Amino acid sequence: MSLRHASPDSDDASLDLVILGGAGHVGLPLSLSFARAGLHVGIVDTDANALRLIEQGTMPFLETDAQELLHDCLRSGRLHLSSQRELLGQTDQILIVIGTPIDEFLNPSLTMFERALIEMAPYMREDSLLVLRSTVYPGTTAFVRELIARLGRRADIAFCPERIAEGKALEELATLPQIVGADDQRAADRAASLFQQLGLETIQVTSLEAELAKLFTNAWRYMKFAIANQFFMIANSAGADYNRVLEAVRHNYPRAQDLPGPGFAAGPCLLKDTMQLASFTADHFPMGQSAMQSNEGLPAYIVAALEQRYGSIEGRTVGILGMAFKAESDDPRASLSYKLRKLISWAGATVLCTDPYVQDARLQPLQTVLQDSDMLILGAPHQAYSALDVGGKDVVDVWGILGGGIRL
Repeated sequence: MSLRHASPDSDDASLDLVILGGAGHVGLPLSLSFARAGLHVGIVDTDANALRLIEQGTMPFLETDAQELLHDCLRSGRLHLSSQRELLGQTDQILIVIGTPIDEFLNPSLTMFERALIEMAPYMREDSLLVLRSTVYPGTTAFVRELIARLGRRADIAFCPERIAEGKALEELATLPQIVGADDQRAADRAASLFQQLGLETIQVTSLEAELAKLFTNAWRYMKFAIANQFFMIANSAGADYNRVLEAVRHNYPRAQDLPGPGFAAGPCLLKDTMQLASFTADHFPMGQSAMQSNEGLPAYIVAALEQRYGSIEGRTVGILGMAFKAESDDPRASLSYKLRKLISWAGATVLCTDPYVQDARLQPLQTVLQDSDMLILGAPHQAYSALDVGGKDVVDVWGILGGGIRL
């Protein structure tokens, strides 16, 4: 299969848009969606391995229905790949899929974002539309507008946050309304027109309102998971079966249908975005801080409960089933299964880990983990584990998908 590359040296070459960071979990589904809509899309990314896989027609990560769509987009010639920012000069519409990570002190860091803008500015066309896509710290859109001006470029700036769940990106990119945050009407209209080519309803707000809307969404989800995990720990410590409690609460009772089940609340966004709000607010967002303690504390609670049950787990072998941050994913970023592995190891036990999707040389085959472990912990509720025969071994299943398990 051949891939048509746009030539950066061609004066008349033109792309409908370029996505900086377009080979990742957020950028690639978006690139494919725009290409499916008939646009010529440039993907600029520093991940050479991801670009190579994409060019070969292979998705670099799991995403429902993406593999076939990638093949279609490659055959159409509407995808253009490059590791060089010169490709940005072939369009007047640029989407940036670079967020603001939190540093070791849980404060937002703009360093990577600022460096990327400085490096890309010389290649931008005048009067380009610049759309920020990843979650950013409140005020970042205004910061970008000022920085671009200081760099001597003129552009319309908008923040249009992604709202997808990994694994469902293509479906949700085609159906969920798109928030458009801009502080002047020209930028708002241009950004809205871009996303309306995907057939989407657009909601126009200011850039700050859009930034807060994205952070509030993720913090709200994180807090709902936290109360579920807190309820689990309360019930378990009292000797009650929380799955039975949860079923009793939800059964034919509509006001409790949004109470999620317990489990590891992790991934690259929820904790980070909650902590960005904590950094942004004068009172440091105490409800968000409490949510972090509940969610991040669940692995330690499991280890402490095991030590209480067995007296000690020192010298035992513990198997962890699932190392991705959520079910049916190959993404291990910020997965609490890795934190659990570290805590178990610190407690003196040998830890064996497995996952059907995650690529990690330290992982073991499932049968090895089942055979050699004294006890098992379900880390990610992959469907592959739902009917698993654990050979009568003790298993900790906070998620409640195995239909049994020991009570901690």
